[in-house]
Amino acid sequence: MLPLAGIKVIEFCQVLAGPFCGCLLADMGADVIKVEPPEGDLMRAWPPLMDGYSQYFASVNRNKRSVALDLKDAAGRDAARQLALSADVVIENFRPGVMAKFGLDHATLARDKPALVYCSVSAFGQSGPRAKEGGFDMTLQAMSGVMSVTGEADGRPVKCGIPIADFTAGLYAAFAVVSALHKANRGAGGDHLDVSMLGAMLGIANLQTSEYFGTGRDPVKLGSAHPMNAPYAAFRCRDGYFALAAGTDKLWHAACEGIARPDLMQDARFASPSLRAQNQATLSELLELEFAKYDAAELLQIFNGRGVPCAPINSYSQVLADPQVRHMQWIEDITLPNGVATKTIVSPLQVSGERLGVYRAPPALGQHTAEVLSEIGIRVP
Repeated sequence: MLPLAGIKVIEFCQVLAGPFCGCLLADMGADVIKVEPPEGDLMRAWPPLMDGYSQYFASVNRNKRSVALDLKDAAGRDAARQLALSADVVIENFRPGVMAKFGLDHATLARDKPALVYCSVSAFGQSGPRAKEGGFDMTLQAMSGVMSVTGEADGRPVKCGIPIADFTAGLYAAFAVVSALHKANRGAGGDHLDVSMLGAMLGIANLQTSEYFGTGRDPVKLGSAHPMNAPYAAFRCRDGYFALAAGTDKLWHAACEGIARPDLMQDARFASPSLRAQNQATLSELLELEFAKYDAAELLQIFNGRGVPCAPINSYSQVLADPQVRHMQWIEDITLPNGVATKTIVSPLQVSGERLGVYRAPPALGQHTAEVLSEIGIRVP
């Protein structure tokens, strides 16, 4: 039995942060019912489309059931309300105030179900001067400071290639939901959880915020380098690049011995982690002169043999073919509702040695409307 088996979640969410929260809960066994407007989640139209069905949508909506309801219609709102009150958890990612217009906000529902765990995911939170503003992953990466520390020092602002604001908010939301469920199941009542993308991004920026609080200086872009450790970056070698993380004295010494440069260990400029970080531009130049004598595969063999963390700069096709990924069975074959066979990444977690796979294919729009509504006594003509 999966840890959240028996927990019922109603998801009023579109696109990514909220649906990812729902996906995480569904992976753990919760019955997640995705309530969509008649035209469907916007993400259903996002490429890549496989015979009309979005692979991207499928990736965060596995293991869910779909109900199509028009919340602008009285019957649709009534059905949505009954669904919400039949559940343990409600997740929504509308702008603050929108759910209240439908009578589906926390204050309204909690009057009838005090134990309800209600999670609101938004760009900036449910209150404050920016609460009514919308936001997307890129704009939150910009505002949160992430783009100020991403990329090369002399380059234009760039975002992280992965939509980390969306996914981080989804992770915080799922953690908060499970924590609140634990409280509610003790009879201590439900909660309204306020999860913001901006707050989530600041919540994971400990390295940068502590640097600012400790020094009064804004962190800066360092490419792949680290402000406090070196060598800890991507380095050029004879046939391309590789990543090396030798931030401690022990690892630094092992790296120097691996490339037959023990003299670097005696260099006063590189005598400690902090000195190596302060002088890392010079250090990188010296190391890349040595690395130019080797191909990446040779350097990886040398450093792995000495226990120094290192890695190839993989493309996604390369990492998905890695033997560790195959061993962990993180890639699973699935069939979309339109009959198209494809693959997806499943939850990377294991529970008691068992992986969390796809037990319910991503749904067609409204696929489970009649089924789900019948469970709460509503007959669909």
